[in-house]
Amino acid sequence: MAQERIEQGRGFGAKRPKKSTSLGNKNLVPVPEGAKTSPKRVGQGPGSGMGKTSTRGSKGQRARAASMRRGFEGGQLPLHRRLPKRGFTNIFSVEFQPVNLISLTKAGLSGEVTPAILKAKSLIKSEVGPIKLLGTGEVTAAITITVDAFSASAKEKIEKAGGKVIIREKKKEEKKTK
Repeated sequence: MAQERIEQGRGFGAKRPKKSTSLGNKNLVPVPEGAKTSPKRVGQGPGSGMGKTSTRGSKGQRARAASMRRGFEGGQLPLHRRLPKRGFTNIFSVEFQPVNLISLTKAGLSGEVTPAILKAKSLIKSEVGPIKLLGTGEVTAAITITVDAFSASAKEKIEKAGGKVIIREKKKEEKKTK
């Protein structure tokens, strides 16, 4: 088998000069049986080896190229129409990133706390998104924290500890005029 490949590699007969390489004939490694197969040539007529119908049988709906859409169940009411539709998605909902007082205490934060500091301490995922301060836990140090929203209990506990809660300024988006 390997000898056949080497003979094929010489090209146009025995008269062609043999290349002298330092590798010898190592670049002509035999290919294992079944490693290279030609792709199935569907729809190319009798010459493809698949016959005139290209393995689709004869006539009928399934023999056509684009006869049925995805999810078609032969005229039966499809699954996506049989299942009930419930609820809706509110496109105006705002999802806050919660920050509890206990997590501020565990992180050892005191003094002025900004969204950038909360992001650095991995208490929030994004400093751009809205942040809400919640009142779970206790605060001992005086904290001045900047957030978008807060609960009444959180504000009360922070002010009791000698700190204050600042609401972050919202950036106004300019409307594009045509």
